[in-house]
Amino acid sequence: MKTLSLAFNSAWHVLAVGVVLGAGIPALFAFGIRGLAASSGQMTDDSTPRAWGKPVAAVCFILVCAAIALGLTIIVSSGFGMKVSFEHIYPTLVEKK
Repeated sequence: MKTLSLAFNSAWHVLAVGVVLGAGIPALFAFGIRGLAASSGQMTDDSTPRAWGKPVAAVCFILVCAAIALGLTIIVSSGFGMKVSFEHIYPTLVEKK
């Protein structure tokens, strides 16, 4: 019974990460595109640009690029015999044990 509980617990974690990375990152990118459309005035009937569009888009695109860079770092570091540690505020590379 404990094995089944552990399997469901692990499946829940995989599902949560899949939803965040599989749907969250593209949704963040789409929100950035929406911010760019708002800043050019394409979202309103009177074509009035919105001041919040470009800063929101910039933050969204920076977060998406950071997620991509972190993912690539995790993949490449394993090839060099290292791993990414999240013990500090920012991720660091450490030797695998």
